[in-house]
Amino acid sequence: MKLRCLAFACGLAAALLPPSAWAQDLLSVWRAAAQQDRKLAVARAEHGASQTLREQADALWRPNVGLNLGAGLGTQDTAMRGARFSAPGLGQVDEARFATSVNAGLATRVGIVAQQPLLNAARDAQRAQLRLGADMGETAWRGAQTELMLRTAERYFALAVAEERVRVIERQARAVDSARVEAHDRFQLGASPVTDTHEADAALAGVRAQQSAAALEASIQRQMLADSSGLAQPIAHLPVRPLAAADALASWLQAADADNPRLRLLSQAVGVAEQKLRERGAAGSPTVDLVAQAAHERMAGSGDFGAARNRQLNGMVGVQLNIPLYTGGMVEAQAREAAERINKARAELDAAREEVGQQVRAAWQGLQAGAARISALEQGLGASAARLDSTRMGRAVGDRTTLDVLNAENDHAQAALALAQARSDQVLTRLRLAALADRLDEDLLAQVNAALVPVVPEPRQGKADRP
Repeated sequence: MKLRCLAFACGLAAALLPPSAWAQDLLSVWRAAAQQDRKLAVARAEHGASQTLREQADALWRPNVGLNLGAGLGTQDTAMRGARFSAPGLGQVDEARFATSVNAGLATRVGIVAQQPLLNAARDAQRAQLRLGADMGETAWRGAQTELMLRTAERYFALAVAEERVRVIERQARAVDSARVEAHDRFQLGASPVTDTHEADAALAGVRAQQSAAALEASIQRQMLADSSGLAQPIAHLPVRPLAAADALASWLQAADADNPRLRLLSQAVGVAEQKLRERGAAGSPTVDLVAQAAHERMAGSGDFGAARNRQLNGMVGVQLNIPLYTGGMVEAQAREAAERINKARAELDAAREEVGQQVRAAWQGLQAGAARISALEQGLGASAARLDSTRMGRAVGDRTTLDVLNAENDHAQAALALAQARSDQVLTRLRLAALADRLDEDLLAQVNAALVPVVPEPRQGKADRP
C-alpha cells in the first residue's frame, strides 16, 4: 500500500512539473518545437492547402453540371406570313399569317447543362501540374520539418555551449578570487610584491566582466530556444561521446543527389514547367466533350392581340467538338515562353545540384577534420590541467608568480570552452550532413541524445577537471 501511494505521489509530482523540468534532451525539445514553432505552423497550413490540389486534379475530368434560372420582364413580337395551315375538318389554307405579341410580360427560363470532357490535352496537362503541385507541397513540408529539426539542434547546442561558458567562467572566477585573497595575504605578510595584488585584482575584474557577458549570452540563447519550443526554462546538455562514423563520401553524394529536399523540389518544378509547355501547346488543339442539356422558356402576358403565352422546350444529348481556328499568335507566344521557363528551371536544378554537392563534401570533410580537432583539444585540455596543477604547486613553493597561476587558469578555461564548442560543432556538422541527404529524423536525434550527459554540479574547491 505504501509503495502504491509513493508511486502515485511520484506520478502526480511528475505531472505537475512544468515541461522544462522533464524535457531536457534534444529529442524532447524538438517534439515541443514541432508543436510550437511559428514557421512550422505556416508550413503546416501551406502543406494542408497543397494537398487539396490532388482533389482538384481528379475533379478536372469529372462532369460539370450547371443549373440556369432566370425571370424578368420581357417583350416578344412574332409575325409569320406565307405559311400553309391545315387542320382536320378545316382543310388547307395557303398564304396563312400568324402573329403573337407580348408587351412587358413575365419571362422565365430554366435550363440544365451537363458536360463531360472526353478529349482535352490541355486539361490533362493541368491535371499533371496539380498533382506535381501536391508533390511539391509534400516535399516542402518535409523540408520545413528538417529545417526546424536542424534549427532546434543549433539553438539547443548554442544554449549548451553558453551554459558551459557560464559554468567554466564561474569556476575560473572562484579560482581567481582565491588567488587574489592569497596574493593579498602574502603581501600583508611581506612574502610577495604589491604587483601580485594588482594583477590578481585586474584578473578578477576581467573574469567578472566575462561572467556578465556569459550570463547575458546564456539568457539570450535560452530565450530563443524557449520561444521556439514553448518550454519556459529549457536546459541543454553538451555531447561527450562521438556519434557513429559517417558513411563514405560517395554514398552521401549519391543520397543527396537522390533525396535532397531542395533538389527534389527543383526537379518537380522542372516537371511543372514541362506540363505548362504541354498545356500551352495543346491550347490550339481540338477538344471533345459529351454534352447533355435541357431548357424550358416561357413568356406570358398581354399584347396587341390580347392575352398571350409562348412556351418553348428543348433538349439535347450528344458530342460537342471545339476547334480553335485563330488566336492571333497568343498560343505560339505562350508556348515559346513556357519553353524558356523549362530552360530556366533546368538551369536552376543544375546549379543547385552543384551547390548541394559542394555542401556535402564540405560537411563530410568537416567531420573528418572535426574528429582530429576534438582529439587534439582533449589532449590540450589534459595538458592545461596538468600545467595548472604544477603552476599552483610552483606558486606555493615560490617558483611561480601569481600572474603565472592566473594565466594558467585562463588557459585551462579557454581549453575547456574550445573543447565544448568543438564537440557541439561536430554533432551539428553530422546533423547538417544528414539534412542534406534527407536523413535527419528522430532516430538520428535519439543517437545524439545517447551522446549527451546531464550536467553535474562541480565542487567549489578542487583540482582542475581533466577530460
